[in-house]
Amino acid sequence: MSVAYYDCIAHHARRRPEAIAAVDLSTGRTFTYQAFDDRIARLAAALQIECGIAAGERVAVLAPNTTDTFEVQFACARLGAIFVPLNWRLATPELRAILGDCTPRALIYDEEFADRARELAHAADVPHALPRGAGDSVYERAIGGTPRLTQNIRVTLDDVSTILYTSGTTGMPKGAIITHGMNVWNTVNCGTALISPASVFLGILPLFHTGGLNVFANPIFYTGGTVLIMRSFDAGEALRMIGDPAVGVTHLFGVPANFQFMMQHPRFRATDLSGLVFAGIGGAPTPDAILQGWQEQGLVLQQGYGMTETGPIVLLLDREDAVRKAGSAGKTVLHTEVRLVTADGADAAPGEVGELWVRGPNVTPGYWNQPEVTRAAFTDDWLHTGDAAWIDDDGFYSIVDRWKDMYISGGENVYPAEVENVLYQVEAIAEAAVIGVVDARWGEVGCAIVVVKPGHELTETALLTHCAANLARYKLPHSVVFTDALPRNATGKVHKPTLRARFGTPG
Repeated sequence: MSVAYYDCIAHHARRRPEAIAAVDLSTGRTFTYQAFDDRIARLAAALQIECGIAAGERVAVLAPNTTDTFEVQFACARLGAIFVPLNWRLATPELRAILGDCTPRALIYDEEFADRARELAHAADVPHALPRGAGDSVYERAIGGTPRLTQNIRVTLDDVSTILYTSGTTGMPKGAIITHGMNVWNTVNCGTALISPASVFLGILPLFHTGGLNVFANPIFYTGGTVLIMRSFDAGEALRMIGDPAVGVTHLFGVPANFQFMMQHPRFRATDLSGLVFAGIGGAPTPDAILQGWQEQGLVLQQGYGMTETGPIVLLLDREDAVRKAGSAGKTVLHTEVRLVTADGADAAPGEVGELWVRGPNVTPGYWNQPEVTRAAFTDDWLHTGDAAWIDDDGFYSIVDRWKDMYISGGENVYPAEVENVLYQVEAIAEAAVIGVVDARWGEVGCAIVVVKPGHELTETALLTHCAANLARYKLPHSVVFTDALPRNATGKVHKPTLRARFGTPG
């Protein structure tokens, strides 16, 4: 017997109607749970009546961060429909491929993307395209002019809630299937983040990404707290809000780039961080310099690990361990199991690097319309994450790097994140990344791509000398490239494929 899904917004609208659910920071719109529930119920009715949205059909969203995105998500759940947030930073052909794959019945888009959205809707044969905006938009008129949905479609925790597409950097984008149950288990797994109805979360990651949706926005909604949504990340504005006791931010989550940019902002040293109950960092290996910089300001960043396909949280470092185990992603959350598997299929020993495998109720059932890709991603019911990791004698896991970013130099495995961590020890460096490039003698060698801070100077010789004093010989970069900025994806992670295409010439 399948377990039914229950709507958390409707629940809190009944129990705590006047509590603040969501704030759209770019427009200043503030919604109580009662008002949020009413808008969601009216939007669901409009989608059903005007667009014919039925159970199982897809509704896509092309918009910068806005509380409207969550309204669409919860309206879809009430109709048994499937929510598909689109990465607006993708190229139009990539988005066209995604729409062709998920075949949405409706596309809700921000007026900023009007021309592009109409082109996509026409090319992908999307029957209904609805512009949204805080003013007099089709979206707002639909909510204001439609009675509430009176009968929700009954769905279960096994039903599909969302399709989250990968960035499409290697071939056809994959649509990870997210079930209602995955969202519930992720909320339970977030328990050690000390989430409560008093929590105030500042959302800085894009809402087409699992981090933006599920760490910790959706869990905060489930517990009845408040979600503040930034239209786009701004380091100075984020610091202003974090340090303002009237705003009362208690929870924050970002990728290393977010914390790096805030740390480099002039406002950082004067910001009072004492109101933060939980500040999580993940999405990529975190350089020690970032952890130390925030710790010097009195805030311990708690590292974690997860991925779109796992809901996302898999590993989390408790606050009391965050300093002594700095660099670790922690231990498994409650409803998750992991394995470390070597290239020959054996379980890795403590201290040995292996690929991280995950299983549990928080793991995706597969990829939309791609059964062969789904089969290749699993061994029995273990999901292959594609991430290299190791475990210490105390049971703490550390993520080394992506398997695909590793290169082999003279027969030795080199993980770029290890080298990047050493590079960030250099005061003059603002950003750094390492890739493997072809070498006639060693097979592959490292190339460091570096951005120097304004007002600082740095030479290749000085940087390589620093590396030689801190790294094994086979890990040393053989060349340095100075550039103005590193290419990053929408979540702020350095985009290694672009670096390899631009700088990966034979050495």
